[in-house]
Amino acid sequence: MDPHSRHSQFNQRAPKTGPFSPSVRFEPTQKATLDKYTKASSPSMPSDSPLLTPRPIATNSRVKQDEQFKKDMFLAYVNKAIREKLNGHSKDFDDLVDQFSPNKSTLAPTVPSIQLRIWLSALSHVLSRLERRHAPLVEAIVRLPWSAMDAVFVKSYIVFIGMLISARPEYLSLILNRIAMGFTYQSGILAVTSNLEGSTPVTRRVIYDRQHALLEHLFNLVPTLPSSLAPLLVRNFPHKRQPQAAHVAYIRNLLRVTEYCGELSERVLGLIVDRALMVDVEIQVELEELEDTEPTDSELFEFDPFDTIVGQEGDSSSDEDDVDDDLSDLSSDASSDNGAEDAPTDTRHIHDMVSKLDAILRLVFDHFNNLHSSIPTVLLPSSESLHPSTTHEHEPHTLLAIQFHTLLAIFDRTILRTFKSRYTQFLLFWYASLHPEFSDLFLGLLVDKALFGSASASGVERAAASSYIGSFVSRAQFIDREGARRAVKVLCAFLGAHLDAVEAGNASTNNHSVFYAVVQSVFLIFCFRWRDLQEEPGEQEVGQKIWISELGVVQRVITSDLNPLKVCSQNVVHQFARIAQATDFTYCFSILEANKRAPYPVFAGVAPGSAGPEDLHTFFPFDPYKLPRSGEYIQGVYREWAAVAIGDDEDEDEDEDDLIEEGPIADDWEHARGGSSIPITASKRGESDDDGLGASFGGMSISPARTRTVAMAISVS
Repeated sequence: MDPHSRHSQFNQRAPKTGPFSPSVRFEPTQKATLDKYTKASSPSMPSDSPLLTPRPIATNSRVKQDEQFKKDMFLAYVNKAIREKLNGHSKDFDDLVDQFSPNKSTLAPTVPSIQLRIWLSALSHVLSRLERRHAPLVEAIVRLPWSAMDAVFVKSYIVFIGMLISARPEYLSLILNRIAMGFTYQSGILAVTSNLEGSTPVTRRVIYDRQHALLEHLFNLVPTLPSSLAPLLVRNFPHKRQPQAAHVAYIRNLLRVTEYCGELSERVLGLIVDRALMVDVEIQVELEELEDTEPTDSELFEFDPFDTIVGQEGDSSSDEDDVDDDLSDLSSDASSDNGAEDAPTDTRHIHDMVSKLDAILRLVFDHFNNLHSSIPTVLLPSSESLHPSTTHEHEPHTLLAIQFHTLLAIFDRTILRTFKSRYTQFLLFWYASLHPEFSDLFLGLLVDKALFGSASASGVERAAASSYIGSFVSRAQFIDREGARRAVKVLCAFLGAHLDAVEAGNASTNNHSVFYAVVQSVFLIFCFRWRDLQEEPGEQEVGQKIWISELGVVQRVITSDLNPLKVCSQNVVHQFARIAQATDFTYCFSILEANKRAPYPVFAGVAPGSAGPEDLHTFFPFDPYKLPRSGEYIQGVYREWAAVAIGDDEDEDEDEDDLIEEGPIADDWEHARGGSSIPITASKRGESDDDGLGASFGGMSISPARTRTVAMAISVS
């Protein structure tokens, strides 16, 4: 090849020396990175494959590493803050407290819930190192509106509180008090919900469910928790002046607590009954007097307070903020000195109390009914197994019997000693209808109190128990023929023994108030159950009325010097006289005519501390039930006077009719308690005369003719 040819290999020149050309000088050079030290590519895929994307990928391990790094930083900060606080430097500690106080924080007005979870996780490692000087941090965590936040945070919070109690049990009372406050309708922890990032609109039902979840978790950790929780539940119970929604929400939560904490059943039920009595004693007028009052919003529109969204309900308690919540004041008359607006004659106040009591009793009735409906049969346990603390260990049918014995103890301790109560005692009336053994045990308690005078029973309690016997046997449809006869036989035996003691001069005292109360009960039972007090006539006695032999003492009682026809309630006496004459049992009108001119018997003198004759005139504990909502439970087991009354006989003498019409048909029943009277119109008195035998019994009231001077103590269980 020609060496001078362009294609010759000798025609190639080496590049000139000197600076690089611009095209070469500014070419980017490949930098050395840490990528070459990372994990080698998979051998199945070549490194220069076009399928590989040259961008970083965040793996799960990297995310976990980041989270762990953040937790480590938070834990280091917590350790430092705890340590510096003990050394007197509180800046870091105060900043940590502010993380759980969004309404006071100046560093972070809104703290994300995910960040709060990391703080709780870090704090869970140092719980054993918390001392008294670290209490502000624990208090801030407890005050946190956790129940209104997202579900993930709620779960973390419940676990953390359980760990806190396990490590530092001295904070149990603080946490339990916050839970009890969380059961109230106007709970303070719900006011700052909007200040936290992660909080969502929730209903009160969700809020309460989370409070119960925390309490149940703590109950599983601390078996002795009920003893610490009981006084806190009493302290946070709504005042009787607070609105109905406040009582409904709190009582529903209390009844739910008893479902998983049986040890509190008696205390909770006793607390509810005590507070129901405080409302009950303020209702001392007939409900017919309130018919012209405009209904409240809660009656026009029934709503469940549990379904209201937190923060969107109206401020229904703006007028109740100045109410003194001192629950240790159990006197129903404590608020009667504030002016005329608190007087029992204030129809609006009484109407509110009626609606509130109706709602409370409906909740308790529903609670009892739910337990009863889930049990196919009822078996009474032995007396050794009735301790409330073993409730969760028994079969479901035994729980019903234990609940009855709990209610019976509350009646003996509280209801029986409350003279002004109108409706609360119907809780026991309905419960006794669930099984014949229950009604038999109830009557056994009353007979023991009234006739045999237990050591702790005063004259007032014995007279009240006697009135309960007469009213219960008369009104209870579930008391069968044999039950009514047994009760009358026991009462008549007591009357005979008392007369024997008086005639023999062996009576220890001149106080015969229990005797008069028993006589009035026999009269009342006879008016309602006279058909059950007859024997079956034999073949030679067809058409004749044969009475049980024990009733023979009634004729002796009527003609005795104690003169019960003069002392007992004239309403009951006149009804008894008419029915006794219509059924050919006895004739009383001659004695009634003589009593119109006779002085009051000296035997009716009342010893201090015992029930007076005016009390006998007015105490009928199971008068017709007038509350509309809770009354649904009473209708099927209650005996109305119209169902047993007999009409006026056509052959009745006109002079006897005139004698009865002249008697005090409704005199003593038209007076409100506390001395405030309701005028008796002519039309009303006329209606009473026209109704015959059923005029007064159909509308009996326990409103007394005079103000009681004997104070009744109401105890809180």
